[in-house]
Amino acid sequence: MIAEIGHFCLIAALFTAIAQCMIPLYGAANNKSDFMSFGDYAARVQFYLLIACFTALTYSFLSSDFSVKLAASHSHSLKPLIYKISGVWGNHEGSILLWMVMLGLYGFLFSVFSKRLPPVLRARTLAIQGLLGVGFISFILFTSNPFERIFPAPIDGNGLNPLLQDPGLAIHPPLLYMGYVGYSLAFSMAVAALISGKIDRDWARALKPWSLLSWSFLTLGIAMGSLWAYYELGWGGWWMWDPVENVSFMPWLIGTALLHSILVMERKQNLAHWTVLLAITAFSLSLVGTFVVRSGVLVSVHAFAVDPERGVYILALLLLSTGGALGLYALRSKTLVRRAEFDRLSREGGLVLNNLLLATATATVFLGTFYPLIMDAFTGDKISVGAPYFDLTFAPIMSVLIVFMGAAPLLKWQGDSLKTLKRFAIISLIGAVIIITFAAMFGNSVLGGLGLTLAAYLAYGAIKAFLKRRPIGQLARPAKYNLYAFFTAHLGMAVLTAGAVIMSVWADDTIGRIKPNETLNVAGYSFTLNSIKTGQNQNYGFRRGEVSVKKRGKLVDTLQTEQRFYPVRDMITTEAGFHFAPFSTVFAALGEGNPEDGYIVRANYHPAVTWIWLGALLMALAGFLSLLGLRTPSHKEVASS
Repeated sequence: MIAEIGHFCLIAALFTAIAQCMIPLYGAANNKSDFMSFGDYAARVQFYLLIACFTALTYSFLSSDFSVKLAASHSHSLKPLIYKISGVWGNHEGSILLWMVMLGLYGFLFSVFSKRLPPVLRARTLAIQGLLGVGFISFILFTSNPFERIFPAPIDGNGLNPLLQDPGLAIHPPLLYMGYVGYSLAFSMAVAALISGKIDRDWARALKPWSLLSWSFLTLGIAMGSLWAYYELGWGGWWMWDPVENVSFMPWLIGTALLHSILVMERKQNLAHWTVLLAITAFSLSLVGTFVVRSGVLVSVHAFAVDPERGVYILALLLLSTGGALGLYALRSKTLVRRAEFDRLSREGGLVLNNLLLATATATVFLGTFYPLIMDAFTGDKISVGAPYFDLTFAPIMSVLIVFMGAAPLLKWQGDSLKTLKRFAIISLIGAVIIITFAAMFGNSVLGGLGLTLAAYLAYGAIKAFLKRRPIGQLARPAKYNLYAFFTAHLGMAVLTAGAVIMSVWADDTIGRIKPNETLNVAGYSFTLNSIKTGQNQNYGFRRGEVSVKKRGKLVDTLQTEQRFYPVRDMITTEAGFHFAPFSTVFAALGEGNPEDGYIVRANYHPAVTWIWLGALLMALAGFLSLLGLRTPSHKEVASS
């Protein structure tokens, strides 16, 4: 009965979305306030209905109602509670429903927090959100019904994929979807403004909080996915340029460009055309990510194995939404504000270069991700594009971007002179010589020194720009949240860059077959296999190895690493044992073996790898700080930043 209620609520949500689309559009076209305000009520009702749907599906998993096909396929009566809950979205149908819940949530939030916007813009934005809802709810109902029943119901379920049975994967998809789907509002606001033919600094200010919120959650989602891949897959990397990683990274790059483009529009009412295109592209790339995961067109460790027809439906949604928005842009582009003039040596000029480089980086990732698909379609050749391509193309672009990131905040908006950067450049060059020399002498890597120079340069630029607006003598006084946000974001990027460089250049690992009381050595650490034990947990059997890690004879940590066998899925996974520290991380992973021949053990040394996620966390924090700045007025004594 609960599943049927959920299905009924989903149908009701579809009709509500249709009304949300049509009635406010009619009201905006005919200046009827009652019809325009209907969008607010419809958005809220749609959200409540979607929450009811999701609650009904969650209940089916928690109660082990295996007459619901989805619960039977992705849950099990012995699963811990957290994995029963995460199992709701650990599949195609549930994840699409979660996507739709997020779309409803953003519509709800917009209806509550956008009352100061012009009624016509609000009505049209909510109408476009409703139209997107019509597309996705129809997709769920007609191709991906999560409430489908099976009779007779099986005695027990198949269980969740063991790789997804991790707390990190319980929160990774919701965070990622909060970022992905948030750009639907940027898209809807862009289309609504194009219909009106008015895109100015007020529109940019209205767009800013939703872009910040989406970007912050997307940053957290990508970072959480990277951390999960690092410790759960046991391969020892934090980024592998997997197609699904790439398609989540591209909206982030464009979203970063969008935030900086909004800054220019706020200050100078410039880049109106570019900002609209970025808002459309950010959501379009989010749809591309959804298409890739669910269509199976690209091979990925993350992709769902589903019916390609579903991918065709999402592709149709992508083409209709993006094509419609770009077509409207082509019709309305002549009516947009045009102010392309600016001083090249200015903060505005730096932000424009920032945007161009981010767009180029996105195009590079797009080409590397989809080139194999294009070649397969036109020639039938099966090729793969891996890390070497991205190291040779993406890394240089980002290096140039960091150079501008360090210098641009030091410049004035209205134009500046090279004298402003003279002292900064001299100190940066001296620092570069010192860092590269030390890296070459003690780390045997000039390339690593260059990377660390970029990180230090970016951090120095952020500190100098912060102190320029808030001198040391005034640090005790409150400053605007935007100043703290800028500093935190750029510092986070510097920390992430340093961690990525150190990890890439100076990481070390070894693999060997050892018996208990035998040792592997790597990077000055000794890994000794103390014992092997076997046992049974709630839903898996395990073989556990205890590994003691020492450095210079002193015990660092005792690690527990396991091989797990999940009988329901007939699947073996490896759980590595980690010791995380601020400056270095070591881990051991147990492989196949037996008492007579020994066991395969992998020992890894990863310096500064935690800085990567710390940097991402700082950048996400910066986004939330900016949101606080939008909500909280500054005191009169706070100097302009």
